[in-house]
Amino acid sequence: MSRVQLALNVDDLDAAITFYSKLFGAEPAKRKPGYANFAITEPPLKLVLLENPGRGGTLNHLGVEVDSSDTVYAEIARLTEAGVFTDEEIGTTCCFATQDKVWVTGPGGERWEVYTVLADSETFGTSPQHGDAANRGGGVCCDGASQDPMAAPTVSCC
Repeated sequence: MSRVQLALNVDDLDAAITFYSKLFGAEPAKRKPGYANFAITEPPLKLVLLENPGRGGTLNHLGVEVDSSDTVYAEIARLTEAGVFTDEEIGTTCCFATQDKVWVTGPGGERWEVYTVLADSETFGTSPQHGDAANRGGGVCCDGASQDPMAAPTVSCC
């Protein structure tokens, strides 16, 4: 099963969890300091909340969660063949999970990832692009991404 991921910056994580729990009738699937995610069945959605005071209500990034690394690799090949610049992160730790993923940037600068979760992690992230939770700029995931859709991404995320 694939599902769309929507990652939002929120000012107050507790308030956002309360709201989205009511909106979708579900509790978070994962909750860590400054981070929560919901695995919504209907509609199929992975909702990620990243606490970033002062940036609440803004889009952090978008994604598609897929079932396997094989699907991630197939998307890398398909996007490369289509001439879309990809930034691959294989075996990276991000958003408290080890993942295989590929990033692309849309024409408006919006960041998309296609990813699969390989395992849970106790750390926010360890890839060189974003460091660990203590060094992620106050929780700003994907901050500083290029606005040029053909340029290499500068920061990766979850």
